Amino acid sequence: MVIQLVLRPPVGGRLVKATPIVPNKPNGFSRLCIRNCVIMDPQKSQKLVLDVKERLEREYTDLPLGRNGRDDEEMILWFLEDRKFSVEDAVSKLHKAIRWRHEFGVSDLSEESVKSVAETGKAYVHDCFDVYGRPVLIVEASKHFPQKQDPDEDEKLCVFLIEKALSGLPPGKQDILGIFDLRGFGTENADLKFLTFMFDVFYYYYPRRLGQVLFVDAPFVFKPLWQLVKPVLKSYASLVRFCSAKDVREEYFTEETVPASFRK
Repeated sequence: MVIQLVLRPPVGGRLVKATPIVPNKPNGFSRLCIRNCVIMDPQKSQKLVLDVKERLEREYTDLPLGRNGRDDEEMILWFLEDRKFSVEDAVSKLHKAIRWRHEFGVSDLSEESVKSVAETGKAYVHDCFDVYGRPVLIVEASKHFPQKQDPDEDEKLCVFLIEKALSGLPPGKQDILGIFDLRGFGTENADLKFLTFMFDVFYYYYPRRLGQVLFVDAPFVFKPLWQLVKPVLKSYASLVRFCSAKDVREEYFTEETVPASFRK
């Protein structure tokens, strides 16, 4: 089977020619990319959106309004779909997400506010999409030193980059690809707290936005950390694929779009 994909360039990126992609043999994780898909009549879903909106207005009057606020119908619909259109569950998860965004100061994050930690090169959003048209968030673990770097600044960079990646979603796309480059990873780079924070952020505040996670060339010393964090990742642990740099080059990018650190 051949799938024709049209890749739209991110802002400032180059136009990537439509490329026929011939899928490799199915992997265990592929079926996990389609989840929580509940189809509902638009009129019924709109009524549920209004029900959630009214509940939030009545029960959580202190929550902010506007984009990503308690009256943001697009955000409400997203959380409803995540909670399989349960109003009760959507309200519970949504009010926590809105409150977290306000208290964390997500709207105040900017290139300038995360500049110092971003300059370490430990994490960034790639200039091009992968072959499936997804924005790509790359973490170079060997540049992360939790004993020497401010954990609060690391968390701000993490959230800023998630927001940046999502702001670049092309039409029709809903999630992003996360790549953890573990080449050169050592015990001094291990950070269970930050890894848990990142997955918690996706699970609670950016549901269904993380399409897949690649752990690239994981060394033996990484395995104990993974065994510790895996149980607390809930369903997101199923999105993780251990692979090689060669797999990244050949399966997720074209010669023109592959990240510089993964070129031969």
